[in-house]
Amino acid sequence: MILTRPSQIRDLLARVRTVAMVGASSNPLRPSYTVFSYLRTQTPYDVTPINPTLTEIDGIAAYPTLAAYAERRGGPDVVDVFRKPSEVVGVVNDAIAAGAKAIWFQYGVINDEAIALADRAGLDVVVDRCMKVENARFCGGLSTSGLNSGLITSRRPII
Repeated sequence: MILTRPSQIRDLLARVRTVAMVGASSNPLRPSYTVFSYLRTQTPYDVTPINPTLTEIDGIAAYPTLAAYAERRGGPDVVDVFRKPSEVVGVVNDAIAAGAKAIWFQYGVINDEAIALADRAGLDVVVDRCMKVENARFCGGLSTSGLNSGLITSRRPII
């Protein structure tokens, strides 16, 4: 199902435990590193980089493919995608084969064929949104505009 409503995205984030990040980078200047680092340190998620050119990022072992990840760890709850739109049909096929439950296409990663393929396969699909931004928004760190809300609370987030 393609998730578009904030409540659907919040519910997905609440049930996520494992994230396989395809295209994660070890370069601190890249958005895929920033999101990887945030999700790894600021959320309860077990985040793993998927990148054939790396062996690790910040001490976290990287896998060359989703198949290698799934063979060792089972299917991830979410595959977070940082790839060119032209490359994501293959990523969706790999996610389906790996047993992923959801696929998250980051900002600008829009490929109608890949979205339809993931939807037909029964995956939850999030398109053109950032997992970091959405997580921070639901935990009180960001407003819907993406800016820091300045919210200070002693309540723990429900994620």
